[in-house]
Formats: sequence, structure tokens, C-alpha cells
Amino acid sequence: MGEQQAIGRSLPRLDGPAKARGEAVYAGDLNLPGMLCGKILTSYLPHARIRRIDTSAAVRVPGMKAAVTGQDTLGLGCGPTRFREKSLDFLPLARDKVRYIGDAVAAVAAVDEDAASAALEQIKVEWEELPAVFTPEEAMQPGAPLVHENMPGNISRRIVLEGGDIEAGFRQAYHIREDIFNTSSDSHVPLEPHTCVAKYDPPGYFTLWTSTQVPYMVKSDLARLLGVPENQVRVILPFVGGGFGGKSDGVFSLDLCAALLAQKTGRPVRIAYSREEEFICTRRRHPMQIYLKTGVNRQGEITARQARVIADGGAYSGWGHASIYLAGLFLCLPYRYGAYHYEGLRVYTNNPVSSAMRGHCAPQVQFAGDVQLDMLAEDLGIDPVEIRLRNALEDGEVTAAGFKIGTCGLKECIRKAAERSGWYTRRASLPPGRGVGIGCAGFPSGQGFRLRPDIPAYTTAVTRVNEDGSVTLLCGAADTGQGSDTVMVQIAAQELGVRPQDIRYVRADSDITPADLGNYSSRETVFAGNAVKEAAARVKEKLLAFIADEWQVPEESLEIAGGEITCASAPDKRISFAQAARGWQEKHQGKPLVGEGTYDPPDKKFYEAYSFGAQVAEVEVDKETGQVKVVNVVSAHDAGRVINPMAVEGQLEGSVHMGLGFALSEEMVVRQGRVLNPALVDYAIPVAADMPEVECVHLEVEDPAGPFGAKECGEGTVGPTAPAIANALYQATGRRFLNLPITPFQIVKGGDGQ
Repeated sequence: MGEQQAIGRSLPRLDGPAKARGEAVYAGDLNLPGMLCGKILTSYLPHARIRRIDTSAAVRVPGMKAAVTGQDTLGLGCGPTRFREKSLDFLPLARDKVRYIGDAVAAVAAVDEDAASAALEQIKVEWEELPAVFTPEEAMQPGAPLVHENMPGNISRRIVLEGGDIEAGFRQAYHIREDIFNTSSDSHVPLEPHTCVAKYDPPGYFTLWTSTQVPYMVKSDLARLLGVPENQVRVILPFVGGGFGGKSDGVFSLDLCAALLAQKTGRPVRIAYSREEEFICTRRRHPMQIYLKTGVNRQGEITARQARVIADGGAYSGWGHASIYLAGLFLCLPYRYGAYHYEGLRVYTNNPVSSAMRGHCAPQVQFAGDVQLDMLAEDLGIDPVEIRLRNALEDGEVTAAGFKIGTCGLKECIRKAAERSGWYTRRASLPPGRGVGIGCAGFPSGQGFRLRPDIPAYTTAVTRVNEDGSVTLLCGAADTGQGSDTVMVQIAAQELGVRPQDIRYVRADSDITPADLGNYSSRETVFAGNAVKEAAARVKEKLLAFIADEWQVPEESLEIAGGEITCASAPDKRISFAQAARGWQEKHQGKPLVGEGTYDPPDKKFYEAYSFGAQVAEVEVDKETGQVKVVNVVSAHDAGRVINPMAVEGQLEGSVHMGLGFALSEEMVVRQGRVLNPALVDYAIPVAADMPEVECVHLEVEDPAGPFGAKECGEGTVGPTAPAIANALYQATGRRFLNLPITPFQIVKGGDGQ
């Protein structure tokens, strides 16, 4: 590969030097003149009416500058989706009622943190406590207290998906299994808690620096909640210390409270959640109960699968109306079914809010589906690898839920993972207490559903060539630590034929960069990448047309590579990219050389590209203590054309880390609506010493839907880890584990399935 090739190279991340030197500016690092410290008072009751809030004593605290309550708002609800009014049920500052322990009821701004904390203690709230519901089962009981009065039965959303004749599929089955799986409530645990700084400039302009995955959603939501035109709200994306879906819900309480307090005081206000508030007041992964009934023929091919999923949605919708739908769609990846029936119920409770988390409901349902597939393989006497190969989707197939698969390297992923792990030799020779298991998954590259009609584009980009031949790339894509900024520069450099270091990337700023729906659903590489590629291509077209006219040669004979334009029909002719750009601008009286790009997915209902992967995990178990050590993981992934191999490996290893916690240790313990372990000392996120050796295998199956054939690589790889570990534990212990996380207690107890 030549040095001028921008893609397929392991280039260091653009933000690497700034982060290594401690120069990266996060929202918490901002220190504007006169800035105040904001803090939020939250409910300690899971369900109650607010009779009265008295802030009179709080405002007399020395150093206290202002207080706001729900009465200072317009009383409008919000949410990340706007395709149905009922999903806009979250009031960032509660007005009449609280629905979980963590609902914001008031906020203060003071000269420092001590004064703000003292002021919060002086706020008096008169409550009328209401009966609450804490499990989906009790919430759905006739006569149960309603979390939202307009939602009968506390059903946040019910979804039914069908494909084929389910009864005929079961009649054709040689063998049928029915099992129930349960997954836990996980926290995103970003290194940086939610933080924002708000500034108000009369007569009505708000600027917000906030740690978000969706800056344009925040802009739109905040303008609506404040009752101002969108052009009076500016959202600037600082460096963000991780999101994983937890910062994708649009406006959070701290965003609105900081804006209101800045308006009231005329001074900038910063609000940062504590680690405890990060656990309680943000979002979590949906806990689910998953009932699966699956029929297979004698060869192990799935003739029918019936599923019923009940998800604890907590107090508000969040992404939940989409989540319960996606659970049904993602259960159909990565295997084919003869027939399919899915019923999904998302249920309101007085628990913390459930919303999107890395994989967005795929890890839960794919854990259940892949563990049950192993059980079916054992019932039939088929090797677990072989049963997956017999059911694996292939190029051009349509899933039972309607996904139109383009390219699919799943079978090769399964074979490679088995080969690299020594599946057929090592698995048969492991000593007692050791086991090897496999898991597979698939995931879409981007969100095809138009959930935000208020934002005019899926994603857009602008490329501008400067007078010296350098390039400025403007794109609203939100890099929250995954490295998408670097990938966008590589794509633009490849299309333009220049070096990545010749491109300056401008991070998301709603007053400067063009619109983008945000960083969720693994959409940035395909969606923003296609927009960037098109923007660069428009510049290239203008330059080549100019040079073709100057040289009087066919435009198709010209090529830009290595920062030079050359001509196949006239090898003696060549000109640097910088000289050509200068000449173009001189000819056009200094007019900016600009290219614009956008991406609007052709299939507005589903997705354009799907990634696939397989993982083989080896575990070692101490049967006396129940302690599990994951020794190694082989992860084979079809991410299409790999833009930056080092970045992809980082995503694969990070996904294994998150899947490891999901499988073995992470659980928000919630009792009667209260989170009992809202601290890193009690919430067992895997540490570096817990990480296994991870071997990453890239399978490049170029997909025409992605820029230069690329697909997603950040979320689909979470799905295989938990089933691979659970299936390995079966070999190591002889017992099945159907509930996550699989704790030492469960292992010593002897499992929870047959």
C-alpha cells in the first residue's frame, strides 16, 4: 500500500496529541469570566405530586445567585424522538409530579460549589407521596398505579412483528425448545459524567457547551423548551469523554437548568453531574425478560422462532419507543428463520429511565438467541459452529423482520473465529474448569428511520479548499471518543488525493458546521462518511474540470493522487493540488472552492449496510469460589472496508470490555426505585486486569452502501461476547446460565437453566 493511500492505514487519531498533553478541553474544563456553579435538587421519592416548592431560604444563602423550578419553564416535555407525541414525556425540570428517584425539581446557581450545595439544602418541597410500581409485572396488573396518566396499563409501547406462517413453521420442526432469559440493568459509565456550560447574551441568545452525542438535537430541543427560535441557540461540542448511547437522548436536566440559570443571572453557569448523579439521573440499558420458543428441523435449521420481550422502561420514554421495536428487529440478526413472531412490551415503572446503550437492545436479545441456539445444537448432537453455519445469513437475503442484507461475511467470520481459536482441537482437550464458547451477532450501519423531522438532514458536510491548498472540512458528526473525526479526514483525503495532515477538521458547532443527526446507531462512518466523500468529490470535480480545460485534455484522463494532478494521456503534464486550487480561485475572482455533500439513505424504513461478527471466548472457572477468568477472545468482524485498522481494533477491544461487564459483573442494583450501588466502588465495571487477550480478525467485505465499502464496527461487536462467555461457561461447569450477569453466586449455586 502506497504512502499516499489515506484509507486502510492505522493513522493516529486527530485528538490524540491534545489528549496526551492534557490540552483537550472538555465542558468541565471551561472557565468563562464570572461563571457560576450550578447544582440540581432531585426527588428522593419514586412517585409523588409536587404540592409546593419554597426557595426563599435558599436565595438568602451567601454566594447564592438564583434558583429555578418547574414553574420557570414552559412545562413542555421532550425526548429524543418526535415521531409520536406520547414519546415527549420527559420534563427536564419537573413541574407537577416526579416519577422516579432522580427527577430534577429545582436548580440553583452560586459563586462556588459549597454555596450551591448549601442553597440546595434550604429548598423546601411539599410532597404528596403516591403509590409506585417497580417491576413490569406489577405495573401491568389491573388497577396498578399509573406512572403516566395517559398511558393505560403502563404500557409505554407494544410492538408486534411477523414474518411467515409461525404455526406452520413449528409444525415443520423436528425439535422445539422454550426458554426464558433475563438481562440486567447496566450503566454506561462514561469516564466523563454529563457536564454543560450555558451562556446567555441579551436579548435572547443562548450558547451551550455540553457533553452530548447529538448536538443538533440539543439545539432543537432547547429552543423548543425555552420558547425561542432555533437561531437563538448555539450548541458547541467540546471534547467528550465517552457516551455509549447514554448521551444521545437530546436535552438532559442539566442542559435546561444551566440555560435558565444563565438567563436569570446574566452569567455563565456550569453544571456537572457527580458520579452518583451519573448513575441515577441519566439513562441505563433496558433490563429485559426474553421468552423464546424456537423450532428446528433435523439439520438444525430454524423453522420458526417466537419471542416475547418485556422491558423495564423506567419512568420516561427516552429512546424506548424505538428500543422495543429494535429488539424485535435485531433478534433476526444474524440468522435466518423460516417464520417469526415477536411481541415486545416496554413498560413504565418508577425506576430510573431506560434508553439506548451500545448495541441498543441487540446485546440482550442476541444473548438469548445465541445461547438457545447452543442448547438446540446440543439437543440435536450438532457442533455449535456447524449449527451457526447452517443458519447464517448470506448476501442478498431478507431477514424475517424485513432487513435487506447487502454484503454479509458472517460465515467467514464464524470459520475464522473457529480456526484462530483452535475450536476443533483445543475445545476437545480442555481440562476441567475450562471451556470455549462461540457467539455471533449482526448490526446495522446507521439509522434509516426519520425520527427527528425537525432536523432537516440525516447528515451533511462541506469541504473548502484554502488559498494555500490546505483543506477545511466541516461536518456536524459528533466524535465522543470513538475516533470518527479521524475517519472523516481519511475519507476526505482519499477522495481528494491529498494527505490527511493537509485537512483541518472543524468539530460540531451548530453555528458553523452543517447539520447532522448525531452519534448513535453506528451511523457516522456510513452516513457522515458518505456525506464527506460527496463533499470532497464535488471539489475534485471542479478542480479536474478546470485543469482539463486549461490543458485541453479529457477530464476522465485526469487523476489526483499524492497531492498532484496527473494526466494519463499526457504524462509530462502535472500540477500540484495547491497550484491547481490557486489557479481555480484566480480564475473565479477569489470565489471559495467549496464542495457540499449530504447523505439521505435510499431505504427510509430500514438500513443500507449491516456488519456481522463472531467471537470465540475461552474461560477458566474456580468452581469453589465461582470466580471466572476470561482467558482470551478471538473476534472476527465483517466491517466492510477498514478505513483505519487501529481504530477498528480499538472498537473491537472496547466492545469486548463492555460485553465482558454485561456478561459477568455489571448490574445497577435497584430496589424500590432506589439505585443501591451508584458508585464505581460498588458497580463492578471490569478493570484492565480483567481484560482477556483479544485477537482481532478483519474480514474486508466491501459494501457499496458505505464510503469506499466501509461499514460499522463499534456496536455489533458487543453482541457476541456475552453468549460466547455463557456458552463457554457451560462447557466449563456443565450448567446453563440464562440470566445476566453471571455472578460467582450463580456459578456456585449451579446455574439457572438446564
